[in-house]
Amino acid sequence: MTTFIIRRLIQSIFVLIIVTIIVFTAIRLLPGDPILMIISQSELSEITPEEIQRLRHQYGLDRPLMVQYFDWLLNVVQGDFGDSIVLNEPVIKEISRRFPITLHLSLLSLFISIMIGIPTGIISAIRRGKWADTAVTILANLGITIPVFWLGIMMIYFFSLYLGWLPVYGYTSPFVDFSKSIRQLIMPVICLSIFSVASLSRQTRSSMLEVMRQDYIRTAWSKGLAERYVIFKHALKNGLIPIVTLLGLSLSHIIGGSVLIETVFNIPGLGRMAVNAVFAQDYSVVQGFTFLIAVFVLFINLVVDITYGWLDPRIRYG
Repeated sequence: MTTFIIRRLIQSIFVLIIVTIIVFTAIRLLPGDPILMIISQSELSEITPEEIQRLRHQYGLDRPLMVQYFDWLLNVVQGDFGDSIVLNEPVIKEISRRFPITLHLSLLSLFISIMIGIPTGIISAIRRGKWADTAVTILANLGITIPVFWLGIMMIYFFSLYLGWLPVYGYTSPFVDFSKSIRQLIMPVICLSIFSVASLSRQTRSSMLEVMRQDYIRTAWSKGLAERYVIFKHALKNGLIPIVTLLGLSLSHIIGGSVLIETVFNIPGLGRMAVNAVFAQDYSVVQGFTFLIAVFVLFINLVVDITYGWLDPRIRYG
């Protein structure tokens, strides 16, 4: 296991470097100049080319691209993500301020996905061909295909503008106002979790149907064991391996989906920060966000692989 973890960590480092190179290059291929983005129209007519060059030198944009990348990478290893061109403050400070918001939204969405997706998949499997199975299958197919940004806009129109039940946008910490926080999070969490709920439900149903056909399950039924005991003691654990894989992918999908959802509901999290940074060509913020998300996804994948060995002792890592 130790050898496997070390090998995966080395692979993750190479993947991380490749991702940062791609993002570092792609953001600089966009048309426009980030220095001109921070200069107002009135200042643009008065500022001299020498002053613009000074600003470019201040942010290191006058150096060759490879020199900029390796300088940034060296600083990242030391915990310095650079300074935001637009906000004129350390990127790590902005990330630290927004990360708890995105984490709160993501973990709540993942919790809802697990609490709804897995039980509905189990019910659909053990009631195969019945009305419950049909209803779950139809809803799961709808949940997978529906565009979350469209769903968010429709929910805002119906529940906020038409009925007036929920706030249109914003975020409030549950430690400041718990009731307001819950009301503001209902629509974003539904939008973020709906795809994961549907995919988990479908995968759980498929895994459970495959396990329920195994000989040891039929033996358990023939012994007269209770249905609950057979399902949760024998069937579910052996059917969890593909579900664990999907859980890792679901969490990555939720984190990525926060870019859309935080923009639709104007939530000041990492996703909203990334969108603003891309439009403003704030290189340091985009690079810092991408690096953080890449590390998070690679860590989740490693945890999923290690969990396999705990769920199925037959799995061994060389």
